[in-house]
Amino acid sequence: MFFPFLLFFFSLIALIIFIWISTHRKYNTSQSVSASYDSWTNNRLLEELWGEHIHLGYYNNNQKKQDFRKAKIDFVHKLVFWSGLHKLPKGSSIIDIGCGIGGSSRILANAYGFNVLGITISKEQVKRAIQLTPEDCTCKFVEMDALKLSFPDGSFDGVWSVEAGAHILEKQLFADEMLRVLRPGGVLAVADWNKGKSNHKSLNLIDRLVMKQLLDQWSHPEFSSIEDFQINLLNSRFSVGKVDIDDWTKYTLPSWNESIIEGVRRPKIWLKLGPLSFLQGVREIPTILLMRWSFAKGLMRFGVFRSRG
Repeated sequence: MFFPFLLFFFSLIALIIFIWISTHRKYNTSQSVSASYDSWTNNRLLEELWGEHIHLGYYNNNQKKQDFRKAKIDFVHKLVFWSGLHKLPKGSSIIDIGCGIGGSSRILANAYGFNVLGITISKEQVKRAIQLTPEDCTCKFVEMDALKLSFPDGSFDGVWSVEAGAHILEKQLFADEMLRVLRPGGVLAVADWNKGKSNHKSLNLIDRLVMKQLLDQWSHPEFSSIEDFQINLLNSRFSVGKVDIDDWTKYTLPSWNESIIEGVRRPKIWLKLGPLSFLQGVREIPTILLMRWSFAKGLMRFGVFRSRG
């Protein structure tokens, strides 16, 4: 009995590795990012597993075993208060750049009374965000490129962006556009996946191979270091002259394991979505484990950025 089990187990592992290596979503243009998120949205896998928030969760030392979905909600509130966004009055206009299916936008609207415009490059995310948003919620969603925001300078009281910058090649233009549409006295709140070192050449061979997979598997053109993106914000012609940064890696690190465990906690999801979705979910496990290893090792860091216009 034991040998057949081992044979099945190692065959499954081999299949996972083969699928993972042979298929990827390498970044080519912004359209490759759009196509990836269209697919992830339509198959409902991320939404069914993780809820309305695709980003990581926030865990302090006493909360490492809390519900993954609650940790994601906690993350939004933590970033709101850390950035100072909560000091803006109700009715303030906020743009959520890279809004996903609108989870964070709805919290900003419902908990803080903001008027929120969520933008994403994925048309399918826009459709799903609209479907999930009650009519009385002060949120709107549109398809738009973060590098080509169709708004005049100073249009928003607050700019919010979580885990969007890693999908954008032109980091300086990304920083410029966020600060351009922020009004004087407004609040910038950004969180993102960042590489640990500015110089890629300083990495050893294993680290370089890992970084290549982290880029290629999830449509990332390049990661910026926390310090380099702070410089992008400071060097922008729209800069307000001060940008605070922090490293939240230790607070978000449990999210990676939790994102896998959710698939065990919610087995009915696989019956609902079918065997193809199960294979799609399993296919993501190697990348998630590499992400977890990279953040724990310091190869990657989770950066947060704030600025007051």
